[in-house]
Amino acid sequence: MLNYLWAFMVLAGTLYGMITGNVDKITDALLTGGGSAIDMAMTLFGVVALWTGLMNIAMKSGLINCIQEKLSPVVTFLFPSVPKEHRARKYITVNLVSNFLGLGVAATPAGLKAMEALSDLQDDKAGEHITSMSSAMCAFLVINISSIQLIPITVIAYRAQYGSINPAGIIIPGIIATSVSTLAGIIFVKIMEKKDKIVHKNNR
Repeated sequence: MLNYLWAFMVLAGTLYGMITGNVDKITDALLTGGGSAIDMAMTLFGVVALWTGLMNIAMKSGLINCIQEKLSPVVTFLFPSVPKEHRARKYITVNLVSNFLGLGVAATPAGLKAMEALSDLQDDKAGEHITSMSSAMCAFLVINISSIQLIPITVIAYRAQYGSINPAGIIIPGIIATSVSTLAGIIFVKIMEKKDKIVHKNNR
């Protein structure tokens, strides 16, 4: 689906540029866009490499396990259906911490592992492979998307790349915005969980 979307955007933009007589600008964009993409990629590479390395050190040193214990009540509240000893909790913790630090790209591997573990947990409970998402998977997805960010490192890197006078000036507004969105997401998830329990109870 995304392939069709990107193809449509490229074709529509090119056609519009030709109709409006801006073919020269299209050519300039093609020539300069690659260089800009490489510059941005190198900037993000350095930032993500640093913080991903620190996260790996934290995991191997046992710091993540310590954080997992501290966040256990939070994870239990957000994902009550996930057993305390299940491996999904560790991946969820790593993902939440990574997102909290604004490491969106670095949080992706842990997020994928968490979703895989939650899917396995659902299959184990049902005794068969389930193709639909569980409530825990839906909750994780919502919270992951709206996650609170203390330091939006990726956005700061973007702003620095494009010459912002104060790249870190987005920190306070970012904390406020992501806190509100995360709170709204958690409330929505809990409402849907309660509604789902009522539906299951009535169907018995």
